[in-house]
Amino acid sequence: MKTKIDKELVPMKAHYFLFNAGTAPVVPFMPQLALQLGYSSVVVGTMYMILPIIGLVAKPLFGYIADRYHRHRFLFLGGQLLTAVAFFMIMFVPAAEPETQFHCHAGVSNIRYCSKYAPDTEKDLETHFGNRTLSCQMHCQMVPSMWDIVCQDWLGNKTSNCQTNSSKPWIDFVTYISTRDIVEEPMVHGDGRCLNFLIPHDLGTVDSRNVTLYCPKEKDVFRPKCKMNCSDKYFEEMLPATETISTRSAMRKPEFWFFFGMLIISWAGMAVVVSIGDAICFGILGDRHHLYGKQRLCGSLGWGLFALLAGFLVDAMSEDGSSTKNYTIVFWMTLVILGFDMLASTKLKHVQTHMSSNILKDVGQMFLSMRCVVFFLWCVAIGLGTALIWNFLFIYLEELAKPFDGGQHIKTLEGLVMGIQCFGGELPLFFLSGWILKRMGHVNAMSLVLFGFGVRFILYSMLQNPWYILPIELLNGVTFGLFYATMASYASIVAPPGTEATMQSLVGAIFEGVGVSMGSQIAGQLFEAVSARTTFEIFGIGAFIIFIIHVCVQMYLQRNVPDENGTVKYFAPTDAMHMLNEQEYTSVTSSVS
Repeated sequence: MKTKIDKELVPMKAHYFLFNAGTAPVVPFMPQLALQLGYSSVVVGTMYMILPIIGLVAKPLFGYIADRYHRHRFLFLGGQLLTAVAFFMIMFVPAAEPETQFHCHAGVSNIRYCSKYAPDTEKDLETHFGNRTLSCQMHCQMVPSMWDIVCQDWLGNKTSNCQTNSSKPWIDFVTYISTRDIVEEPMVHGDGRCLNFLIPHDLGTVDSRNVTLYCPKEKDVFRPKCKMNCSDKYFEEMLPATETISTRSAMRKPEFWFFFGMLIISWAGMAVVVSIGDAICFGILGDRHHLYGKQRLCGSLGWGLFALLAGFLVDAMSEDGSSTKNYTIVFWMTLVILGFDMLASTKLKHVQTHMSSNILKDVGQMFLSMRCVVFFLWCVAIGLGTALIWNFLFIYLEELAKPFDGGQHIKTLEGLVMGIQCFGGELPLFFLSGWILKRMGHVNAMSLVLFGFGVRFILYSMLQNPWYILPIELLNGVTFGLFYATMASYASIVAPPGTEATMQSLVGAIFEGVGVSMGSQIAGQLFEAVSARTTFEIFGIGAFIIFIIHVCVQMYLQRNVPDENGTVKYFAPTDAMHMLNEQEYTSVTSSVS
């Protein structure tokens, strides 16, 4: 049989591939980046509770505007542009660093480190290092008066270029700190504490010259802010380069609001693109709802390829042995790929063939159907579990990885995880989703997704070696691939004519704005209160309980609740896919669409 390619669907496939390829390098790494910038897990959980609420507002609002004013293409392209620019701007957010100062006055030199470090840090450092002396690279901010001390008192005016360098706003030098007799004291401003490390004999190295870091009493106090790198893993773990910022402290930092603001804009942009994109896709497909999975699998292909590539590149571009990762490359990838997505999306041909005289009334009547209400609650339950995977799975993996290789290859592992999620899980299930839903029905598919979440979370809670997570990720085909195909096709089937974008937006808003939002906050609090392992165990038990409840409720509805309610014709989910013409399904699936 000659293979046919539906050219009308090629731009749609290209969009799904490029949009997911463009967001894959950044979206999975944002929670870890937030932690690396210094924000606590509670702050991360709170942010990821609010972000889906932004989607809750944006999706139905822009879906309604698209249906009401027929601006699908304009909003679709605008959402892509917002997403690309907002994610790219996050690259410029600075990390919240602890206050490190080099103190030099009256012939005495020491390094002062102030932060909210763990209790007993002073004793732990003295016990671990004993009488050792650490060599530390200092990068300090300078002003002209400080350069006078460096040139005259450190170097003794013996270098010709010292005065020339005095215009530089920083200086690099090496010094040595004693880990014996560390002096601890409270911060003058703030609620942290400070450790003072003495410099034996005030020794240091400037421009490859051994010098005495001497500062005369009669001159101003030499007290620049510095970055310190002592090239010792234990020391970095005890006194990290970034401090942990509480929710209250984050509220007072403008860089936090810039970071969070860019996340909000990017989330709103993605919400618009995803919901209106699905509505455009179903509009092009017409009555061929079962072919949606074959379009959406292109997105899984793009996500898997570029998530894997991004993880490898982040590890490759980060310094060996450092727990701080360099994410610069992923922001450039997102900007470039989403630019190509906008070009591909201009080729989409979408015409809204059905109009609704009262969109809000037509969509509102869906809440009169008991089966629709159960469907919406199912979306919330799936959102709870999805939040834990999206926002906290990689944080859990990084905890597991520390005892093995110190997390050196963690981004490569995370890339492999996303690759298996897509290629081993989502791709096959998206491809087979039409056949599965036709044979199994929507209700049974919904129950299977809940059961899959329970199995997946319990397996996570049993992990000891982080690399053993790879086979577990095959379940992503059930918990996301089958779920998304079920949710999108179900919403398209029950949507009254002319409300397709609004309905897709509403369902997406319930899933993310309610489910993912609540799940993020609950998971963030549990991570802080108990542990990552216990959190996955709790969510696993909860998924099994909801699975049992869902099966019982659907059995009751099948026996006691009629298929129609109000003026909206509602097809029972087990029968919904059987509306499709049997001969059309057979002929279409034999060709490539």
